[in-house]
Amino acid sequence: MSWATLIFDWWDRATWGTWLYTWRSGEPVGTDGFGNRYYQEKGRPDRQGPHWNRRRRWVIYAGLAEASNVPPEWNAWLQHQSEVPPIGPAATSYPWIKPHVPNTTGSEAAYHPPGSVLDRGARDRATGDYQAWRPE
Repeated sequence: MSWATLIFDWWDRATWGTWLYTWRSGEPVGTDGFGNRYYQEKGRPDRQGPHWNRRRRWVIYAGLAEASNVPPEWNAWLQHQSEVPPIGPAATSYPWIKPHVPNTTGSEAAYHPPGSVLDRGARDRATGDYQAWRPE
């Protein structure tokens, strides 16, 4: 990783300021299946109440800094909706839960409905049941 990447590329991993803050004030909490690392502020007790009274929590992305790369259980922890990080026995898994998939908009994996120009498929022929509106 070059120095220019650390200074200017905020969208690709973390900047030098985030690394410095994490090194000085961060306590590692866990890692998700995408390789994202989660931290919380060390040295402060956990408190309930307004946001300025709580420990800070943040993520250092494994790749592109895209919020949809954070699974829902880790997002709940980051937003203080869950006090226990989803690791070990706290990670609840049900058979009906699908694995998390980041947002695919704009990529090759994006959904294109049938008949879309981007679908690369043949469009169905018109059925003839459409009648154009004409003003009277």
